[in-house]
Amino acid sequence: MLDPNRTALLVMDYQEGIVGQLPGTGPLLDRVAGVVDDVRGRGGHVGWVRVAFEDTEFDAIPETSMFAPIAASADLRAAMHADAPGTQIHPKFAPHADDVQVRKIRVGAFSTTDLAAQLEKRGITTLVLAGLSTSGVVLSTVREAMDRDYRIVVLRDACGDRDQATHDFLTGTVFPRTATVVDVAGLGDLWDVQ
Repeated sequence: MLDPNRTALLVMDYQEGIVGQLPGTGPLLDRVAGVVDDVRGRGGHVGWVRVAFEDTEFDAIPETSMFAPIAASADLRAAMHADAPGTQIHPKFAPHADDVQVRKIRVGAFSTTDLAAQLEKRGITTLVLAGLSTSGVVLSTVREAMDRDYRIVVLRDACGDRDQATHDFLTGTVFPRTATVVDVAGLGDLWDVQ
């Protein structure tokens, strides 16, 4: 069962520019907004993860990186800059000042952020993951979180990917090996009711 005091919902890459790349995101955004409210209402923690770059970080991207095309294009650099509208948390959501908030420059939520330190400071041992995309930030973060010994819950219908078959394979076959995979509606059954 999930202890709200030791659980954090991580809403990953739900930013304007990424949400805009997926079709029909209205119901997805509604589900995520609902689960944010539910976690807050239970006394759980909420964290926001976004990908964006400062000028010096663009300059340090190796040519072998998947982000190399961004660094090489003035238009993409502008779109992915830390101050750009497309890199901000989607306006459907309103992060609170006391939420965990990190900006990353890699795919996963941990390697280029102080996320682990922020979670440790709050005593978090369980992560509930919602993210775009399933084959990007969600996959990378599941693997990193597993290596860091977190209990992991993936919200299948709070994740999305441009390739539905990939999303289905990851949430149906790969993630269940190391995580609990449920729909948003099923999360309520996992909370510790005392």
